[in-house]
Amino acid sequence: MTVTSYLGAIGAAQREAMEADERVIIIGEDVEANVYGTMGGGKSRADKGDFLQMFGSNRIRNTPISEEIMVGAAAGAAMTGLRPIVDLSYSTFLYMAMDQFINQVAKSRYMFGGQASLPVVFRSAMFYGLSTAAHHSDRPYPMFMNVPGLKIMVPASPTDAKGLLRTAIDMDDPVLSFEACLLWGMKEDIEDGEFRIPFGVARTVRQGTDVTIVAISSAVPQAVLAAQILETEGISAEIIDPRTLVPLDSLAILNSVARTGRLVIADPANRTCGAAAEISAIVSELAFDCLRAPIIRVTTPDTHIPFSPAIEKQLYPDSIKIAEAVRKVTSARIGAGAPARRN
Repeated sequence: MTVTSYLGAIGAAQREAMEADERVIIIGEDVEANVYGTMGGGKSRADKGDFLQMFGSNRIRNTPISEEIMVGAAAGAAMTGLRPIVDLSYSTFLYMAMDQFINQVAKSRYMFGGQASLPVVFRSAMFYGLSTAAHHSDRPYPMFMNVPGLKIMVPASPTDAKGLLRTAIDMDDPVLSFEACLLWGMKEDIEDGEFRIPFGVARTVRQGTDVTIVAISSAVPQAVLAAQILETEGISAEIIDPRTLVPLDSLAILNSVARTGRLVIADPANRTCGAAAEISAIVSELAFDCLRAPIIRVTTPDTHIPFSPAIEKQLYPDSIKIAEAVRKVTSARIGAGAPARRN
């Protein structure tokens, strides 16, 4: 076991994959100076130089500042035998390549009747919470959940960042990795050497009996803090981290709700048509009889992100908001406060 940061885990996964398979390449804007992760990964220039020297400029390639070119080139390379990792930096940069993502990357395997595979990973960082304002602060994974053919990972720990990325690189389908910059400095002991975490298998971060908290991305550590606060009040919260949104481990969520009878979903993305809304719908459809109280979503409101740090900080799910939602759901019941029926 080695204490490793979130970005260090991503760098390790990329290094191991490139050592194991010469078909794995890294492309993107300024990646020759950035191979340990978006915006440098906290590694020294010497470390980056060693990485570049080890694999060479044929396998670590800078591209023009054009996301459409990056995504299109990666799709073509993947269909002809390579396994690209594309560093797209800010997650909002994905929008410039929407046609490539939706009409080419997501659909090609289906359109070619399975004769073509798309083994490519697209990495991007969600820069919310750092006063990067409206153009750089989006959490766009919900809109890509609506596109058949794409797999989506949202790692919330160094272990998951490494294990999920190694799995993603091995896949023959396109994967979008959304990595929250608020987690970059997180450190934990992770296994030495190669390991993989399967897609579609949620992680039970904490066991509990009174309420299920499904937390996504940077909401996971906030949910842990909330659970610690609630424990002092006699409320036992179970925390489920989906780890991947496509495929989604619905069974783990449903089983947890069946035990606790209550559900709070903490998601840093916007409220409307988000991952929290989808999870809420699944539980409402398949486990309504298990619910003792209405489902509560703790999300970012449907608004653009302001530059002001003081204002921005108030928008995202935090331990205080999550704890308050749990208090509300543990004191409520189905039908409580419903409007009177008119005759």
